[in-house]
Amino acid sequence: MDITGSIALVTGANRGLGRVLATALLDRGAKTVYAGARDPRSITDPRLTPVRLDVTDPASVAAAAELASDATLVVNNAGIGSNGSLLTAPDLDAARAVLETNFFGPVHVSRAFAPVLGRNGGGALVNVLSVLSWLAPPITADYSAAKAAAWSFTNSARWELRGQGTLVVGVHVGYLDTDMAAHVNGPKVAPEDLARQILDAVESGQEEVLGDELSRGVKAGLAGPVAAFER
Repeated sequence: MDITGSIALVTGANRGLGRVLATALLDRGAKTVYAGARDPRSITDPRLTPVRLDVTDPASVAAAAELASDATLVVNNAGIGSNGSLLTAPDLDAARAVLETNFFGPVHVSRAFAPVLGRNGGGALVNVLSVLSWLAPPITADYSAAKAAAWSFTNSARWELRGQGTLVVGVHVGYLDTDMAAHVNGPKVAPEDLARQILDAVESGQEEVLGDELSRGVKAGLAGPVAAFER
């Protein structure tokens, strides 16, 4: 699809990759960019249209879909970080919060906006996933489980929405150079670079973005021995 003149909605647009994506869409000529955030006052770029949006609240998502009923491109970006092991955590409350945001959040948004995209000609739905969709170290067990579920959902949504002409793009990447990964030492991808790859994929009709060497290597190794992923 052509991003020039498009109407986009980005969830989690107040920081990190979401904020960069919202700006990149404007730079590519998007007519309107709805910037979703729990607190719309956190959207400070006057070129963006703030939208109160809590992806874990179906009523909030429905209200956003009614407001942005002209959307032709939706980016499921909102997410929260890992709380660690599922075996040693004192309870599963934190894990449920991760699943509510990182899995059910994109499901709520996709359910609300799929009919909108269909009515507006098909458009595109982008789900920001992770290399941890395929890797599951104990320290990110809850996050990995949520992203694996989101990957599976992305694949089924792609299959289901192809008939209405909606491009569904799954995005995988390792660590991004954002606040969420500030504690990590090691290679990180600039969010500006990933945003460019995502928008290039949308414009070229590409269904998957492997944003770094780590993601490309892990995807290539999925058919190999399970133990290889621990190494």
